[in-house]
Amino acid sequence: MIQKRISSGSTFEELIGYSRAVVDEHYVHVSGTTGYDYSQMTISDDVVEQCRQCMVNIQNALKEADSSLEKVVRVQYILPVREDFEPCWPVLREFFGEIRPAATMIAAGLADPAMKIEIEVTAGR
Repeated sequence: MIQKRISSGSTFEELIGYSRAVVDEHYVHVSGTTGYDYSQMTISDDVVEQCRQCMVNIQNALKEADSSLEKVVRVQYILPVREDFEPCWPVLREFFGEIRPAATMIAAGLADPAMKIEIEVTAGR
């Protein structure tokens, strides 16, 4: 049973028809999150900066869902350029190094060429 839907304020959510996160009885399902600064709808050209902003956006969604990064059990990374993943590792280790969730990296195109990384997580409640 869905208990709550969370929005980041991104215009994409309304245009496409999705929620930043959906909370059910046991988990928080955070949609693929990009490096947009939603308060200004801007995105850096740098993949590492985008990665850090993704993590900030995910933290904000989890906080609103009464969860946290410490409860993340699964993470999926999607990057259009496979070689961009390794430069992001220090940022990901900063956020997930102690948590060590199950993880997958996929190389695939994203909705906008400005997007260089998208991160999706599932966290416990």
